[in-house]
Amino acid sequence: MKTAIISDTHGLLRPEALTFLQGVDLIIHAGDIGSAEILDQLAEIAPLHAVRGNNDINLPWAAALPDHLTFNLNGWQTLLTHDIADVPTDLDPTIKLIITGHSHKPLIEWRGNRLYLNPGSAGRRRFKLPVTLALLDVTPDALQPELIHLLP
Repeated sequence: MKTAIISDTHGLLRPEALTFLQGVDLIIHAGDIGSAEILDQLAEIAPLHAVRGNNDINLPWAAALPDHLTFNLNGWQTLLTHDIADVPTDLDPTIKLIITGHSHKPLIEWRGNRLYLNPGSAGRRRFKLPVTLALLDVTPDALQPELIHLLP
């Protein structure tokens, strides 16, 4: 299962991001979306899971979005939340994949038997941080993440 993970678009869905999203089985947006139109565009490409980010909280269209979401991703219990600070300290032991955004700093890190994944920011560049998203190949036996740099 090919999954695209994107975050912190802040109202900008780059053409470079759209290129990498084509052909994926699922898209996950980790918040700070910026506009309902971005969710509409993503949902036209593939099924979509999304959470509200701190910059989405007061936007009327985002009221229906959850702050966190748990779901099964091809056999892997997954927690999706915008800010890593909101990941519970007493995390359910069945959760093996934690997806966050917020920091604009990409992260792919195994902590024991859990994968922590932050795709970075695919929106406007912040400071000197890269503009990125992540692709995740999900099989019943393995998670294989890849960071995609959208701009040089």
